[in-house]
Amino acid sequence: MASISSDSSSTQRESNPHTPTPAYDEKKVDASSYEIEHLYLELDTTLPTPWITAPPAPGQSPAPEAPSLEKYISPFLWPKWRKSMMTWISCAVTALAGYSAGEITPASGPLTEEWDISAVVYNLGITLFCVGFALAPMVLAPFSEINGRRPIFVASGVLFVASIVACGGTRVFGGFLVARFLQGIGGSTFSTMVGGVISDIYHAHDRNTPMALFAGAALFGTGLAPLLSSVIVQHTTWRWIYYSHAIVSAVFVAVIFFFFKETRGSVLLSRKANALNKYYDQLEAAGHYGVLIGDHPNPRRIRWKVQADEQRESLVQMISISLYRPFHMLITEPVVFFFSLWVSFSWAVLYLQFGSIPLVFETNHNFNLEQTGAVFTSMCVGALLITIISIYQEKLATSFNLLPKTPESRLYFVCIESILMPIGLFWFGWTSSSSIHWISPTMAIGCATMGIFSVYLAVFNYLADTYHRYASSAIAAQSCCRNLLGGVFPLVTHAMFNNLGFPEASSLLGAIGAVLCLVPWVLAVYGERIRGGSRLASELAK
Repeated sequence: MASISSDSSSTQRESNPHTPTPAYDEKKVDASSYEIEHLYLELDTTLPTPWITAPPAPGQSPAPEAPSLEKYISPFLWPKWRKSMMTWISCAVTALAGYSAGEITPASGPLTEEWDISAVVYNLGITLFCVGFALAPMVLAPFSEINGRRPIFVASGVLFVASIVACGGTRVFGGFLVARFLQGIGGSTFSTMVGGVISDIYHAHDRNTPMALFAGAALFGTGLAPLLSSVIVQHTTWRWIYYSHAIVSAVFVAVIFFFFKETRGSVLLSRKANALNKYYDQLEAAGHYGVLIGDHPNPRRIRWKVQADEQRESLVQMISISLYRPFHMLITEPVVFFFSLWVSFSWAVLYLQFGSIPLVFETNHNFNLEQTGAVFTSMCVGALLITIISIYQEKLATSFNLLPKTPESRLYFVCIESILMPIGLFWFGWTSSSSIHWISPTMAIGCATMGIFSVYLAVFNYLADTYHRYASSAIAAQSCCRNLLGGVFPLVTHAMFNNLGFPEASSLLGAIGAVLCLVPWVLAVYGERIRGGSRLASELAK
């Protein structure tokens, strides 16, 4: 059986599957009796020229029209405008997924009264959303490897919209919790798989800007939700929180359906091989047998196959690996464990603010619902500022050749910027009293958000650069821990702040955050040695 590495390298002809060859004497060469060879196809393989007799010889029909292969080119080779379009679509739906987490908070007052439940029980709506958000990618990721990103995005989008409508239309708390869990499942694709989309279309050295936009969109959407939802609850019914969200989400699902292109290279390659093999079958049905490869004088009958398809496990095995490997890495890989701990705590602080901000500003500053929601503007502003800073600081450092080409270079900026989170927490706690103007704790929220962003971005980039083909499992581990812990913190916010006191509770969180800020410093200094001792981190992508 032939290998494409030995055949395609010598092919000098134009890579066009339907370039006609001159008429040949069929008595001299009859390729119909040749055995079919299966060769490996790559996205950059130079395609051989089909053996087409023009005009058709006796017993032959005109050759069928060749398939257009433009849609199967490597996503790395896409024009800049298409990459930008895919990035902005991905970031927009990431913001919609982040919006889902915080939209529940402003409706707490009317719904706890309507359903006769406590605020802690009501916050189960956040917890179950986070559980669905954390666990669903473990099962959905293998499907995306087989069927591609686009079908998962479309199907998840439909579920996402339907569950949001169900949240707005439910009459009982139990139905609301089920809808929130399904909303987490649907929305998880719009966050956890966007990093994979960016990796599909950008090489590692070009990923910082799109990854910064992705992280900024996640935090911006999270802060935007209570800001807008509080206005809706104040001026109309809480149900329009979900109906308005469903309308916007439905629009973007339509945008995904019509404009979102498949990005996973192995799936595109399989589709390209199928299109070519179907074309070769049609040629042979018309009496045109074989292709010309390199300088070989006689045609050869070939069919294409894809190495990734042969090496792929069954769907059940892939799901098993997807469920097992992230947690195995979490236990056995110190980098994954401490990064997961760091980003999980940071994300929990972000979700804790859904409860702490209303508690502080309504208690100490007598804010109404709409005014409290407006405080979340600082979260949006902080997300926008740190996104811009993250994009241009790397461009500036690269232009002056200040960063070494190692995974640890991803950590130099976060060593400083991550300190903004504990600073913001201390600042928020000790300026939250009624005697201090409300603008001070509001600015502290923006400061903490900037620190949370820097952690989020650094963890994604460092794990992707360190673990290569195991990066998806490493990222899945931190994503699962991050969302599960983020779902737990809203349940304890009121008890912690009321029992410890506002300054003390916020200072406790700030102290933990300050200790965890040592993580990037350790890796910046000893990262290469730690990576060298890891079997998974030392394996390069094949």
